[in-house]
Amino acid sequence: MEKFSMHLEYRANGKHYTTHDFETDHFKIDYQAFQNHIVMKLIPKVPVEILYLSLSLPYVFSDDDRIFLNGYQSWTDCREMFVDEIPPHTTGLMTHIYRHTLLGASGAYNFVDNDSNPGEFLGFSYMYVRNGEHFDLFASLNERTGYTVFKTKTRLDELRFKKDLGGIIIYDEYEIMNVAHFSGTEDEVFDKWFDVLGVKKPDAKPMNGYTTWYNYYPHINEKIVNDDLEALSQVQADIDIFQIDDGFQTATGDWLSIDASKFPHGMKAAVNKIHEKKMLAGLWLAPFGAQFTSKILREHRDWFIKHPNGRLVQAGPNWGGFAALDIENPEVREYIRNFFDVVLNDWGFDLVKLDFLYAAAIIPYHNKTRGQLMCEAMDFLRECVGDKKILGCGVPLMPAFGKVDYCRIGADMDLRWNKPTFSHREFVSTINTLGNSTFRRQLDGRAFLNDPDVFLLRENNMHMNFEQRCIIATVNKLFGSVLFTSDNVGDYREEQMDKLLEVFKKDDIEIIRAEFMPDNRRVLDIDYTINGEFKSFRFDLQHGVIL
Repeated sequence: MEKFSMHLEYRANGKHYTTHDFETDHFKIDYQAFQNHIVMKLIPKVPVEILYLSLSLPYVFSDDDRIFLNGYQSWTDCREMFVDEIPPHTTGLMTHIYRHTLLGASGAYNFVDNDSNPGEFLGFSYMYVRNGEHFDLFASLNERTGYTVFKTKTRLDELRFKKDLGGIIIYDEYEIMNVAHFSGTEDEVFDKWFDVLGVKKPDAKPMNGYTTWYNYYPHINEKIVNDDLEALSQVQADIDIFQIDDGFQTATGDWLSIDASKFPHGMKAAVNKIHEKKMLAGLWLAPFGAQFTSKILREHRDWFIKHPNGRLVQAGPNWGGFAALDIENPEVREYIRNFFDVVLNDWGFDLVKLDFLYAAAIIPYHNKTRGQLMCEAMDFLRECVGDKKILGCGVPLMPAFGKVDYCRIGADMDLRWNKPTFSHREFVSTINTLGNSTFRRQLDGRAFLNDPDVFLLRENNMHMNFEQRCIIATVNKLFGSVLFTSDNVGDYREEQMDKLLEVFKKDDIEIIRAEFMPDNRRVLDIDYTINGEFKSFRFDLQHGVIL
């Protein structure tokens, strides 16, 4: 990594400049470049705004390399790619639409460009090139000064490292790049990275359980919770947790305003029933968001993040559209602390699933980069929740390392195997989440415990055959540490119950190999051991067929 070239665009004294130099009239860059590490600090002579920073490094790709670049956040599609593949990402008109509408608010469309050229792949925080069992891992050592963006150009034998520093003025010494290269086997490179980061292995335990979302969505009530809880409690397996998802509140953002028509006895009574069944109680929240019709947004518009022109930052189309709270505001922080205190200490929930967390850092503000804002938001959530458990979701992953106990690592599961759609990279997708579960597996047990999202075995309210449902269940068991269903298991026939018991059995699993077949790039081929016994599992990801 000693040999690299730099392209830097910046603004100083009201003028735009482009340079490849490490010292100008406006700043000096101190840097150290070793075989496996580049760190750069900018020392300004006058206030400087970095508009674009990119380092280009030579890297010789071979035809049989596989490339992985981590997606922007939990839901963003990412998998190993062949060197000649065309990125399956939206470009052109669709990217323009996502950039300027609510549809793309959950992605990085506002500050990175996706390409449609073969071998040009883009990702965040870390990437690797794999050849057989050898890994070259390139990874950020610090996202607190800004997101690190990686890009490959395989036809040019080139890697590019970029830093998202948009929207801030640099007045004092500031780190503008910190990237390392680790080479070795899969376990060697990821163990080295997390050791250098100083992220301790999570002490959380794998868990089996249930969430209300993927059957009832927001249409839940006390009777549904009680009926499904009772059915689950009869299963002869280790059941750890029962989670109530979206739909209990009168509006997103008004977390302590419970819909009394749905939960007439309140949330504390629901927790007590769950605890009576010897399960932990979990609750879904989106702590940084509030829908446009919420009371908090009507009464405290000044609490929300705004663009420089005063317009609210819109964080997504969910619930008819929602805005993002400004956690730099002391009143907002107190509001958030208060509802966590009620949820965890008054109502008695043991775990909170915290969703749509990307909303804290859609734009840079308060002279902080998106990466800094996201890292500080995760610090704040950990402070609020204390010793109780967090399941993170909809969050850029590296800021969540060591801050959450469990984390979603893929898109929401769909009730169809393959729903054709011109969609953004964060869209609901069974295929995408199975790919993410497979190729983000190295984070499990290092950064947090991986949540691959639910498996569903029921017949009603489903649009997959039983073979496809079993594929999802198997992939989740192999690669996940959070195994949730959303079924009323009391409706199961024998075949479904047998599969549920198989998935919920806490076996010792070791993945030996998981990759796409070179002669059929739709087929995932997985070798593993279960309780010491060798097994293979092969299926067509595109069509949902076991081979």
